[in-house]
Amino acid sequence: MHAREISGLAEIAPAYEAVLCDVWGVIHNGVSAFAGAVEALAAFRRQGGKVALITNAPRPHGPVREQLQSLGAGEEAYDEVVTSGDVTRDILAEFARRGGIHHIGPDRDLSLYDGLGVELVGPQEAVAVSCTGLADDRVETPGDYRDLLVRLAERDLPMVCANPDVIVERGGVHVWCAGALAEIYEELGRKVIRVGKPYAPIYDAALAAIGHPSRDKVLAIGDALHTDIRGANQAGIDCLMVTAGIHAAEFGPAHQPEPEKVRQRLADEERHVVAYLPYLAWGKATAK
Repeated sequence: MHAREISGLAEIAPAYEAVLCDVWGVIHNGVSAFAGAVEALAAFRRQGGKVALITNAPRPHGPVREQLQSLGAGEEAYDEVVTSGDVTRDILAEFARRGGIHHIGPDRDLSLYDGLGVELVGPQEAVAVSCTGLADDRVETPGDYRDLLVRLAERDLPMVCANPDVIVERGGVHVWCAGALAEIYEELGRKVIRVGKPYAPIYDAALAAIGHPSRDKVLAIGDALHTDIRGANQAGIDCLMVTAGIHAAEFGPAHQPEPEKVRQRLADEERHVVAYLPYLAWGKATAK
């Protein structure tokens, strides 16, 4: 059955008791929140639904809640936040029992290690690598890290990738994420443990956080085929796709995606969604 375009979440909301909603690209663009998306989730909650935000942010949920508030997405829009960082912490704690960990990423992600007893060390002292992103994703590219990754690969260190995203859009500009460095490390023949969407543990954690609703009553909302849509499909959860996100350029005008282009891309990727809309909204979808 072909996915259908809908005008807003209200069209399909009665079929669901809970929503697992992506953050970056659906609720905000890294600079400011999308008012229509915030209102859509708030309206769903007012009707008795539960909302868990599920994000590949490589930090614990506390700092992510603070970021959401600063961008204009208040707690009226969600019940819980579950991050890739949340589900990474147990893995890092296990490695920390064996020795120090080498961190690759910006200082803003250091809250990932709070309370874990992790000792951050240089490449030569580490027993594992923890990658949360590029140190300065405004100017750096994955290629800038190849020499470092080669040195780490020579020591055969496992890498924990706390954000499987390869690229995201920040205020209309594409920026590289930890997943891009993980791809290089795998090309070098070394082990990468990816945590977050599309992998099962983050979905299990999000469902647990909102009381274990039946999966046939849960709707995932996202914009990225390789993480959001793939993850929902693998988890056995219906999915609503936001087309004006990371793949917007592939679907025609952002405000009016071309149905055949959307359906063809879904078919090419062997992904399934119950519906799609350009921007998340409660009623008629409007621009961000």
